[in-house]
Amino acid sequence: MTAVTPNAGSAGARARRAPRRVRSGYAFVGSYVVLLLAFGIVPTVYAVYFAFTDTGARFVGLSNFATAARDFRYLPAIEHVALYLVFWLVSLVVFVVGLSLLLHRLAARGVNRALRFLYYLPGALAGAASVMVWLFLLDPAVSPAAFLLHALGYQTFGEVIAPGHLPVLFAMIAFWTGAGGWIVVMYGALNNISTDILEAARIDGAGAWQTARRIQIPLLRKWIVYMAILAFAGGTQLFVEPQLLSQASVGVAGRDYSLNQLSYDFAFQNNDVNTAAAISVELLLVGLIVAALFVARSGFFDAD
Repeated sequence: MTAVTPNAGSAGARARRAPRRVRSGYAFVGSYVVLLLAFGIVPTVYAVYFAFTDTGARFVGLSNFATAARDFRYLPAIEHVALYLVFWLVSLVVFVVGLSLLLHRLAARGVNRALRFLYYLPGALAGAASVMVWLFLLDPAVSPAAFLLHALGYQTFGEVIAPGHLPVLFAMIAFWTGAGGWIVVMYGALNNISTDILEAARIDGAGAWQTARRIQIPLLRKWIVYMAILAFAGGTQLFVEPQLLSQASVGVAGRDYSLNQLSYDFAFQNNDVNTAAAISVELLLVGLIVAALFVARSGFFDAD
């Protein structure tokens, strides 16, 4: 009977590679921690410090928060952001999930790659560049979709960007730039659903709608919650869209349309950094509370 001895050379090579992998992991995590501290935690602590002190670095409690709340622009800014969030989150959840299911359904027809690319393409024009594109699209005088704007009864740029239209317009811009990435994420999550489950549903006579409603969407629940949390946090930071639109339309949106704009105005127009920091801290707290509620209600960390 011949004894089989392990390959000592290969075992030694694996042992040498293991520490290198560990070091590489520490390097990646360490880089992230440094960036998180520099651009996340330290600025947050700095903002909290300013929010509870005055220009003389004296502790003033909630005085800065009260100053912000008494400003005549504060409540309208909250209403604007809240209305925008409703349109933004509803459209994101409904259309991203719907388009992802459609894309997954078309996978067998060989067109899903092209559609994924088209969905993701607008993400290359995020931020100010995206808003500039939309400024041209919404101006009937220069828009390639002018015929559609005229058909809807809008003849001038001012009519299109009337104050009552702004929440919907900002939600459209946000969806156009941000939905593509989430569609790709949801599509990947759908691909992780076992084909045995989907095949069993088809054998049981479930159609596309029943399969989506009873199997795919419930299995996407945690991804949808994750998307909603990040979208809400990003939506409360509304700034670039109304700021650029205000400059392009000579103040139709106003410099204080959103809470972030109001914070910016306090800091750089009124030279009141402390009140600006108080508004920033409020936005942070709202984001954390809403995220905690989403996580607690959805069982986000529960094992499947």
